[in-house]
Amino acid sequence: MDVTVAIDCMGGDHGPHVTVPAALQYLQQDPGINIVLVGISDAIEAELRAAKFVQNPRIRIHSASQVVTMDESPALALRGKKDSSMRVAINLVKSGEAQACISAGNTGALLATSRFVLKTIPGVDRPALAVILPTISGHTYVLDLGANVDCSAEHLFQFGIMGASLVSSVENKPSPTVGLLNIGEEDIKGNDIVKQAAELLRNSGLNFYGNVEGDDIYKGTTDVVVCDGFVGNITLKTSEGLAQMLATYLREEFRRNLLTKLAGIIALPVINSFKRRVDHRRYNGASFLGLRGIVIKSHGSADKYAFGFAIERAVDEVRGGMLRRISERVAELSDRSKSLSETQ
Repeated sequence: MDVTVAIDCMGGDHGPHVTVPAALQYLQQDPGINIVLVGISDAIEAELRAAKFVQNPRIRIHSASQVVTMDESPALALRGKKDSSMRVAINLVKSGEAQACISAGNTGALLATSRFVLKTIPGVDRPALAVILPTISGHTYVLDLGANVDCSAEHLFQFGIMGASLVSSVENKPSPTVGLLNIGEEDIKGNDIVKQAAELLRNSGLNFYGNVEGDDIYKGTTDVVVCDGFVGNITLKTSEGLAQMLATYLREEFRRNLLTKLAGIIALPVINSFKRRVDHRRYNGASFLGLRGIVIKSHGSADKYAFGFAIERAVDEVRGGMLRRISERVAELSDRSKSLSETQ
C-alpha cells in the first residue's frame, strides 16, 4: 500500500538538519512511501544539496513561509501562523494530499492546531497522546501522556478504546489487553473517576485486564495502559529521570579506578547490547489518537535515527487502518455503553 506523509521539516531543536536526512533515509527503506517536505524552501533545498540528493518523484517540497518556535504559545501559533510548516503539513492531511503528518515541533501548538484543523472522530471528546514504552516482554502503549490533565471516567473509557484500536492496527492483535493505571489492583482502590472508568471498561467488551500499578508498565502486564494526562506525564518524566540516573551511576562505577575500567572493557559487548534494548530513540513517535487524521509527534531533540522511527510509526498506522478501526470501535462501544446506562 502506497502511503504519503507530510513532514514538518522546520519543527524540533534541529529542524531540516535532522528531518530532511531522516526523510531521505526512510525513502530508501520503503518503496511504497511518498514524502512531502513542508517548510522554508531554501532551507530544505540546502539540506537536499548537502545530501547530494538525486531527483525522485516520490519526494517533493511544499513551501511554508512561517515557523512555530518551541516556546511559542499554542494560541499564538494557531491564530497568528496560518502558513507555518506545522499548519501546512496538517492541512495536507485534511485535504487528503497526505495520509499522515509528522512533526518534532511544539507539542501544545501541534495538538491545538491538529484538533482545530482535523477535528475529532465522532464519539471522541478529546484526543489523547499515546507513546510506546519498552517492557521486559517487549513494549506497551500508554495513554494519555499529557494532552488531557483533567479527565472524566468517559474520557478514560475512550482512551481505552483508542489504545486497543491502535494496538490492533499496528501490532495485528485482534484483542489486546487493556489495563487501568491505579494505586492498587483491587477494585476498591482509586478515586471515584478511576472506579467509574473501570466499570465502563469492564462492561465494554474490550479485553479489560483490570487495574494495574506503576510497575506493571515495565513488566508488560498489558498491551495498553490507560491513565489521565497528569498521571501519565509524571510517569513518563519519572521514568526518563530514572533511566538517566542509572546510566550516570553505571558510567561512574566503571570509571572509578583501573580495575573497574578493565571490567568495563570486558563487559562492553553486554553494555552495548543493553543500550540497544533500552535506546529511547527506537520508541520515538507519539500518536495523537482520536483525530480525523494521523498526526505523530516526534521528540524535539530527536536525531536522524530517532526521527526515522516517527515516520515508520505514521506509516504503520496508515497501513493498519487505525482511523477506521478507532471510528468503528468508538461507535460500537459508545452505543453499547449508552444501552447499559439506559437499562440501569
